Amino acid sequence: MTITQLQYVLAVAEHKNFTLAAEKCFVTQPTLSMQIQKIEDELGILIFDRSKKPIQLTDIGQKIVNQAKNIVNESGRIKDIVDQQKGFIGGEFRLGIIPTIMPTLLPMFLNNFIKKYPKVKLIIEELNTDEIILKLKNGHLDAAIAATPLNEEKIKEVVLYFEPFVAYIPENHSIAQKEEIEISDLDLDEILLLQDGHCFRDGILNLCKNITTSENANFQIESGSFETLIKLADEGLGTTLLPYLHTLDLKEKDKNKLRHFKEPKPAREVSLIFPKTQLKIHIIDALRNTIAGVVKGAIVFQNVQIVSPLGKK
Repeated sequence: MTITQLQYVLAVAEHKNFTLAAEKCFVTQPTLSMQIQKIEDELGILIFDRSKKPIQLTDIGQKIVNQAKNIVNESGRIKDIVDQQKGFIGGEFRLGIIPTIMPTLLPMFLNNFIKKYPKVKLIIEELNTDEIILKLKNGHLDAAIAATPLNEEKIKEVVLYFEPFVAYIPENHSIAQKEEIEISDLDLDEILLLQDGHCFRDGILNLCKNITTSENANFQIESGSFETLIKLADEGLGTTLLPYLHTLDLKEKDKNKLRHFKEPKPAREVSLIFPKTQLKIHIIDALRNTIAGVVKGAIVFQNVQIVSPLGKK
């Protein structure tokens, strides 16, 4: 059997469809089917139960797929070893970034990175945390930038920075006169939240978990963007919390509505995450060093308390 044949097996196992797997592997469906049939004939077993829709792995097929993942990953290490020995930093690198980090962090480091490492082809996707974890496990991402800790056994986390939560309080609000606020000053019924699926939303709910809520709130608004939440707060519909880097680009009149928390400031931990079996460590190191260089001057808070990004299951 060959590495290519094992890659075909992994594609069918992921997509549960021979035609779709063939498209993803850029081969015809008959070619892919024939190569998988060769492996099954060689081993004298069936990897897939073709009678089921969608196609399912057999019991022995599941064990073969688990081993095939290891073999395909390890085969890629050969080129990685050679690249590191030559000091070559280049090639395709697929990076995922969560939506609440992408708009602020990416413009800070991307230009520096591509100028310093022109031979790296960065393919960047904006994905939520669950999508990132799945794609890392399936080998469809090389690394990602997300809020941590995530408690994923097979994923390594390298902390990039700690980003405080900052409250956005309209001028006529009862706590607007305070220079610094405490978590107990917040009213969870008033806080405008991002839509479900954003880990920053889960962070806010974890931050406010000891605050009692009312059953009498007469409306509930959830949005996909901080800009919408800010505009709603300005209309007197509530308050909201923002990640610190997002506040740097606000207009001066809006910055006057920001209130920092007393120390230790609640903050999220932002990390570069990647599979523990990752091959392209030289590119990951280059990415980490570039980001650390640009963020170091932007975030100077030291006394912080990390808020978990994990939602309640």
